Amino acid sequence: MYDWANSAYITTAAVALLPDYFARAVVGEAGVDILGTNVSATALWSFMLGGAAFLVFLFAPVLGAVADFSSAKKRFLTSFAYAGSLFAMMLYFCGSGDVTLTVVLFMSTQVCFVGANVFYDAFLPQIASEDKLDSVSARGYAFGYIGGSLQFAIALGLVAMHETVGISLTMAARIGMAMTGLWWGGWTLLTMKYLKEVKTPYQLPEKYRQQPKVLAYLTVGISRTIATAKKVGRFKHLTLFLIAYMVYNDGIHTVTSMATIYGTEELKLTTTALMVTLLLVQVVAIGGALIFSRLANRIGAKRSVMFALVLWSGVVTYGYFIHTATEFFVLGMVVGVVLGGTQALSRSFYGAMIPEEASAEFYGFYSVFSKFSSIWGPVTFGVIKQVTGSARLAIISLMIFFIVGLVLLRFVDETKAKADRDKFAF
Repeated sequence: MYDWANSAYITTAAVALLPDYFARAVVGEAGVDILGTNVSATALWSFMLGGAAFLVFLFAPVLGAVADFSSAKKRFLTSFAYAGSLFAMMLYFCGSGDVTLTVVLFMSTQVCFVGANVFYDAFLPQIASEDKLDSVSARGYAFGYIGGSLQFAIALGLVAMHETVGISLTMAARIGMAMTGLWWGGWTLLTMKYLKEVKTPYQLPEKYRQQPKVLAYLTVGISRTIATAKKVGRFKHLTLFLIAYMVYNDGIHTVTSMATIYGTEELKLTTTALMVTLLLVQVVAIGGALIFSRLANRIGAKRSVMFALVLWSGVVTYGYFIHTATEFFVLGMVVGVVLGGTQALSRSFYGAMIPEEASAEFYGFYSVFSKFSSIWGPVTFGVIKQVTGSARLAIISLMIFFIVGLVLLRFVDETKAKADRDKFAF
């Protein structure tokens, strides 16, 4: 149900309404001058995504270690969730020309969204047995797509009928973004009430007990992160998977994050066409996550992800050639099929290779690799767009991320990775 809660923000605000609103109303076609250089909305949006990813990259592993040691995964999860939902509601106050305010609020919400997911993901090995990881992870994503689709449909209805209810299109978009924060915070109440956290047996070492608790936990968190990093480096196949994931997730993140602004600036599509396509992606992704879960039961999670990466290569190739709303609609259907499956199976595949007693710490590393990758794809996209003036060249360049990720994933041996997991000790 937390997937149900937070997917409203990422679907409606971060992927659908805000990029379009940012390009049309906040920045506009004239772009914005930064340090004497005119930067387009597309380029600036990509740099914002990369900046938010970099902030998470800095703190995620330490927070994961602290959460494992202090049995505070749930506390961190709900704290980030409610801070993020508040920032999302404040997007309502971003009017035309409010570039700085929009950048600050969006990046703050993104950091909270991803920060909460570090601890949310860390519960997976504790609530599902190893043989159920793929199906439970996929079901979580499916619930997220359902919840996100319902909230997005409400926001889309408001945008489409804005004249009927007597408000402007920009006001409808601002209200729609604020609603995502209410949805996110409201449904998180279920997580707060029903999610149970197993207390860890760890106690602060004697030398840290005289320090303030926050400082003591932070010190332990840093030391454990360093120790885990050294051990992860010795686990060849887990490390190889993380590198592969870092590469191909970069491509996925960039495609999904830049799709709306690509449709706005490059394809000149209407807001309605963009929103309907993105709603379709969410609906199709529900089935896509479940289909790939069944596929994983037959051929394994690794092979299923490899198959999805081949399809992702086709997505960016097709995206280079499209011009019409109908073609964008077809592209959305294919993305919907592969999106949920790739994300869910990557999460569960990783969960099967890490020690349960340090799940938050290891998912902190997972988030680090995820966010480190999320820096370079959008930045690469933005640089190519800024230099060449063509978003088409930027999107076709993403194929290299899928090809390299596919090749690296091919060499990951899950059996050896699990053997390394069983040797893990603090």
